[in-house]
Amino acid sequence: MVQEPRLRLAFITGASSGLGLAFCLELDRRDDFDMFYLVSRRRDLLEELANNLRHPVRLFPGDVTDPVWQAELADDLADSSTRPLIKYLVQSAGMGRSGLAADLGQANQDTVRLNCLALTQMIQLTLPYMDKGSHILNIASVAAFMPQHGFASYAASKAYVLSYSRALHSELKAKGISCMAVCPNPMETEFLTKSGQSAQVKGFKRLGVESPENVCRKALRKLDRGKDVSLSNGAARLVLALSKLLPHRLVLWFERKFS
Repeated sequence: MVQEPRLRLAFITGASSGLGLAFCLELDRRDDFDMFYLVSRRRDLLEELANNLRHPVRLFPGDVTDPVWQAELADDLADSSTRPLIKYLVQSAGMGRSGLAADLGQANQDTVRLNCLALTQMIQLTLPYMDKGSHILNIASVAAFMPQHGFASYAASKAYVLSYSRALHSELKAKGISCMAVCPNPMETEFLTKSGQSAQVKGFKRLGVESPENVCRKALRKLDRGKDVSLSNGAARLVLALSKLLPHRLVLWFERKFS
């Protein structure tokens, strides 16, 4: 008996704006998947986006940290008669708050819950629906390379994303599944406003604000070449080099002194 072909999905969290939106638009140019599964808390923006994509779209509005939302998604994937195959998983949902950790309170926990725990849970939930040729793109940051004064929880959470993604890439290689950590500099998105950095991009982060579109295009090119980390510009590579050469206590002193 001949089985029906599997429905190939591009699954994107944080799809309504910023880098998630850029990945939607760029992946929409490709023909190696059949349908988008798009996630964001803002249904209205998802609906607007869906009207501008050539691929069919299913919307999953909600909070990826919500256990009820996760359970509903798990049931949808398990009950689907289409035997879904996740070709791309792009984890762009994330948050960060600028300020001293002692002053941020609950925001510290919320950052770790979204950037680390939910990201890990989403991989555990979707990995059974991946196979040879599937790709995971986790959005980390240049902040992952070193601790940051005044951005402690965010930098630490992105260090987790970077380390976890590189280890996953190694572990999944035998199955033909790749995992990439995308490490952009601060980008021209609403994240700068929400994180409290819109007035000024501080410290090492002054080295190069970039566009989501450029970050996305370069990440996909490196993904096609089998890379496990994507840096988008020279400034990010400089920060990586400095993180290896300079003692982190000196980096923290510089951030404290000049931020």
